[in-house]
Amino acid sequence: MINKCCVLLLCVLAALPAFSAQHIALHPHPNPQSVEQDTIRQIVEMERQSKEASLRRDSDFSVRTLAEDYVAITPLGQVTTKKETISVRRSGQLRYEGMNITDMVVRVYGDMAVVTARADVKGHQLGEDFSGPYRYTRVWVRRNGQWQTVSYQATVTQ
Repeated sequence: MINKCCVLLLCVLAALPAFSAQHIALHPHPNPQSVEQDTIRQIVEMERQSKEASLRRDSDFSVRTLAEDYVAITPLGQVTTKKETISVRRSGQLRYEGMNITDMVVRVYGDMAVVTARADVKGHQLGEDFSGPYRYTRVWVRRNGQWQTVSYQATVTQ
């Protein structure tokens, strides 16, 4: 009887690693690098959508993605809010005819991402041409599973 118990115990102990491996395979721990890469892909896609929305003057994109406490600083140093940004976009006062984004860098800090990039734009605001090269910084924050812009700043470059 004792031998049968020993054999049964050995069989159970021998099978434990197999059951443990199944548990690990069913519930893998996320790789921090793959999570960060997925976040970077999400932010790059949000940046692409932001560019397209600017070219189409899509104010609904701003309504959806600008945080209520959003603040932007224009190349002239003016501070604008979400409400003002949406109003300008809806009025047609700001018109982008073209935009080429390069040198984009996305840095991720948990539920926050900072984007820096170069934008060569062609456009007009209130009839004034503002075409030229710019550098910008945009700060994205994930709230309730959705990415929102909380801050944006653009600077004219040469």
